Amino acid sequence: MKPRISPYGGHLFNPPPTLAGKAAGRRYVISSSSPSSSASSPPKQRLWLRLAVVTATAAGIGAYIRSQRGPESATLNPVTFTKYRLVAREPVSSNGSIFTLKPAHPEDNCEVYEEAWKTGVWSVMFKQPQLQIGRDYTPLPPSSPDSEEDGSLRFFIRKDPFGEVSRYLHALDLGSSIEVRGPRIECEIPADTRQILFIAGGTGIAPALQAGYTLLHRKDLAQKPHIHILWANRRRDDCLGGVSDTLPTDETQRRSWFSGLFGSSKPSPPPVDLPRIPAATSLMVRELEALKAQYPGQITVNYFIDEENSFIGGKIISSFTDSAPSKGSPGGKIILVSGPEGFISYMAGPKLWAQGMELQGPLQGVIKALELKDWAVWKL
Repeated sequence: MKPRISPYGGHLFNPPPTLAGKAAGRRYVISSSSPSSSASSPPKQRLWLRLAVVTATAAGIGAYIRSQRGPESATLNPVTFTKYRLVAREPVSSNGSIFTLKPAHPEDNCEVYEEAWKTGVWSVMFKQPQLQIGRDYTPLPPSSPDSEEDGSLRFFIRKDPFGEVSRYLHALDLGSSIEVRGPRIECEIPADTRQILFIAGGTGIAPALQAGYTLLHRKDLAQKPHIHILWANRRRDDCLGGVSDTLPTDETQRRSWFSGLFGSSKPSPPPVDLPRIPAATSLMVRELEALKAQYPGQITVNYFIDEENSFIGGKIISSFTDSAPSKGSPGGKIILVSGPEGFISYMAGPKLWAQGMELQGPLQGVIKALELKDWAVWKL
């Protein structure tokens, strides 16, 4: 996910519109003065008066905002930033790790987490304090009942050499304070959902795990829901030990989304069987296996590796959509796409930005060409 602009518009850390409007109004009133008195004052005195007015205005605005926000909140909320502590960082691959953050008062966040998990796919924003920018990251499902009780949140974060926030996070020492704001609902999973096909690229596997946890954790469903995950990575190192649950359909075109973006029609060489070491399994693959063990028969995962010349194509997607049961309401089937912008664009068309808001944009790409019926599509 890209760095976000504040939902209130303008700079990322502007106050909400009600506060900004009142503060601006106060500035207008305080800074107004009589034209005649200003004209009759000596130049140095007028300058001093301007400085005094500006200082008083700034102090008044700051005091007002502080009085409205009250003391620093220990509860995760979408308006102000809450301090968490970095308690663990476990490597997943050569450039990615799972970060574990813990709040100061775990009990304050139970209801916030519970409501977000019930709703669908959600994220929180991390603040990079030096540059005053933020980036959204998707929490992983709780690893155990203990992790739910202590209020900790876990995130799969890849170190991007050009990513200011990810580089900042990877440079932090254990015990460091991290400011977090949220939750932000990225996609609501309707109550009638019975089938999810999740197409994930790279770190887009985190929302896939979230969607699986949210869907399968629901207890009041008449029939068991299912989620199929297609996970694409550039290297085997990113999903070491992962073995597909079903045999992939032979593709007439075997090329990656990266080459597809630039219109390359050159066929890829046949798949290369690289040696695998089952004993060395990445943490993200273990997360998937744990979810499968918790909900047997309800989740399947297929792995696609660019360096092994296996890619997600139209026939792969159709093999899952065609095999999905047709029973139930028409709205019970969803395709979710998550990953780098280029990956999302290739699979379902780009998202759009308009008036400071991120919009879905028209359906395009590989999924559009399939002309699927009864499947809703959402880009994360």
